[in-house]
Amino acid sequence: MKDMKPAGRMWHLYKMGGITPAITSMFNAQSAQQMAFIRSIMKEQRKNSLYDIPLDTVELVVFDLETTGFSPYNGDEIISFGAVSVNGDSIMEEQTFYSLVNPKRVIPEEIVHLTGITNEMVGDAPDLLYGLRNFLEFVQQKVLVAHGSGHDKHFLNSALWKTSKINLSHRILDTMMVTKWLNPKLKSYDLDSMLDLYGVEVTTRHHALEDALMTAKLWSKLLIEIHSREIHNLGDLYTHLSYQQ
Repeated sequence: MKDMKPAGRMWHLYKMGGITPAITSMFNAQSAQQMAFIRSIMKEQRKNSLYDIPLDTVELVVFDLETTGFSPYNGDEIISFGAVSVNGDSIMEEQTFYSLVNPKRVIPEEIVHLTGITNEMVGDAPDLLYGLRNFLEFVQQKVLVAHGSGHDKHFLNSALWKTSKINLSHRILDTMMVTKWLNPKLKSYDLDSMLDLYGVEVTTRHHALEDALMTAKLWSKLLIEIHSREIHNLGDLYTHLSYQQ
């Protein structure tokens, strides 16, 4: 950003993203730029209508988060982002994103054991604002896909509100809901069970990028069954999944 007097800089940032980054810019101009970018991504996403896009060509980002616990509204934080781009059923394994995040709190021992992410590993990692900004730069306006998306959506919404006072506006497809629709009589729909059912090789569980890659492979197999039900665009799929609510 070119050199401006404080009032001029604040007005410029207000036009970019709103009053929250503008106020913050008086204290930290670099953080305000990250907030403005996040808000602009959400604003552009609300303009998009993707329902008529064929499932064969829809651009997706399959993602996963690792966190310090299960409650973002009671102090738990994101400790890593993992994501991979998918076009239709084609997994773009050369287009991946992975980042640790410094949660600014101690990672519980059971989470260290589960994820392999230690307090030392996140010590020099980006903080939440920068990690979230980089993740959204990778995602852009693509549809998000996750398995059991409720957990991830809560943490993303909490992070967006905490950093930028905005809510998630991306559409999300949940592979757990898809498997419930396709296989309504199963006893369990957790990721391990679905990877086993659909013959997806398990690499490293509870690593955000590896879980995202395995979920992407699960999605590509689910898409074959979705097409067999004569569902060929995103809108029709959402309509059928809405019956599972």
